[in-house]
Amino acid sequence: MSRPLLPGDPRRLGRYEVLGRLGQGGMGAVYLGAGPDGREVAIKMVRPEFADDPEFRGRFRSEVNRAQQVPPFSTAEVLDADPDHEPPYLVVEYVDGPSLAAVVRERGPLGGAALHSLAVGIATALTAIHGAGVIHRDLKPANVLLARGGVKVIDFGIARPLEATSRHTGTNQMVGTVAYMAPERLEPGPGQTAGFPADIFAFGAVIAYAATGRTPFAADSAPATAMRILTGAPQLAGVPAGLYDLVRRSLARNPADRPTARDLLDALLSGSPPAASPPGPVAEPAVPPAPPGRPGELPEAWHTPPAAPLPAPRRRRGRLVVAGAAVLALCGVAGLLGLHLVNKGGSPPVTVAGSASAVPARPSASVDPVRNTAAILTGSRRTLLHMADIDRDLALPADGPARASGGTGPDALFRLESYGVDFLIKAVRPDAQGRERCLGVKVVPNRSASLVGTDCSATKATVFSISAEGGKDDKGRPTYTIANEEYGIVQWSKSDREVYVEEAGDYPNSVPFSFVDRGPA
Repeated sequence: MSRPLLPGDPRRLGRYEVLGRLGQGGMGAVYLGAGPDGREVAIKMVRPEFADDPEFRGRFRSEVNRAQQVPPFSTAEVLDADPDHEPPYLVVEYVDGPSLAAVVRERGPLGGAALHSLAVGIATALTAIHGAGVIHRDLKPANVLLARGGVKVIDFGIARPLEATSRHTGTNQMVGTVAYMAPERLEPGPGQTAGFPADIFAFGAVIAYAATGRTPFAADSAPATAMRILTGAPQLAGVPAGLYDLVRRSLARNPADRPTARDLLDALLSGSPPAASPPGPVAEPAVPPAPPGRPGELPEAWHTPPAAPLPAPRRRRGRLVVAGAAVLALCGVAGLLGLHLVNKGGSPPVTVAGSASAVPARPSASVDPVRNTAAILTGSRRTLLHMADIDRDLALPADGPARASGGTGPDALFRLESYGVDFLIKAVRPDAQGRERCLGVKVVPNRSASLVGTDCSATKATVFSISAEGGKDDKGRPTYTIANEEYGIVQWSKSDREVYVEEAGDYPNSVPFSFVDRGPA
């Protein structure tokens, strides 16, 4: 939320109207602005002492050009810049959401699904940033925003002009927060420079902070923190087992021992732990990692207030258990990974024919199932919701509840739309009046709730989590549990041969779903 402008603040920067003040960064003031089309943007105005330095302007121009090549996947898109303006400014996507630092400070550490989703979002952003040849250099909780559409990493690459301009940063001075700086940034070896691995170190420190509320090398002062980073072992007690090894490897003292951003993303998307790394200088903590517990609640600040909910359900025995606790919040990963789904022979991507009833053959098993699923989770591809145990597909007919089907008609086609770390599940086929339909939970007196078609407003009945189980279906696709926080887990009754929603109790707690690509959304 912006604050009023101060005396001396500009009212316009180039073609942008300045509406309010968002904050102050190392480069200068940050304003809320509006473009000629009325779109709200964030404008970073360079401080006069930097603007007067030709060396800074040259580096600023170079870094902005690089930053504009970063795909807007879990990043705040760089929209415009004018290095020659007096003063120079940078225009980026305005993200309306709190920072990770604010959420942890006000509500405490994240856990379970929310924590895993955060890791996916930051790994997605770093994969996009590094893929464009940019190093973030200042990844920290204050530069990770939690918005309705998911995680957004901001301020990538902007630290370099400040850090590299000798007039304003002396020897051993650098831009950034010590607690998230890699050893090679604090004490470079002969001929060593801080590259992409330094961002991976910061990733590990940020995830540890999000999980525990403290940085892994916390000390009483910045110099003491730096010394711990250079000589000590990270304190990772409280980091969940599912993320522990990934965080530990990211904090390896030797940059060569850290995974790449793509390694992080692949491990998180697949739901499987990363391959063990050879022993390195990062020691295990004195206290073993905490075992995975009940998935943590998503902070309220990460959600946009939902519409009025459907009637409250009759509470059932048991507690909602989301297997795997790995909800994926992906913003545009499909484009980032270059997800052109082709078969082994190199034919064009699988598409849905013009007829609403035509459904193409299932894609070749040669398609990478992890990348395939990532594209579907971003909403860029249509999908079947395949019930792996019974080899049937969920369908939503126009005149009744969801049911099992053979997946051959338009009723079986869906598209996912992210809502924070969760999803709306939209039917591709509209209702008789041409309105969008989403899966929603309908409470049925004296029996289990059912899945029906309903309005696509985000309510407690229409928002679902999608959690990796760690298994695969017979085609090698990852399997997931689909659950609703309020009403329970989407399940299949073998005896009644029907789909229902109920909290986990004494019986098997879910039917595993996999996603089958059905072409562009």
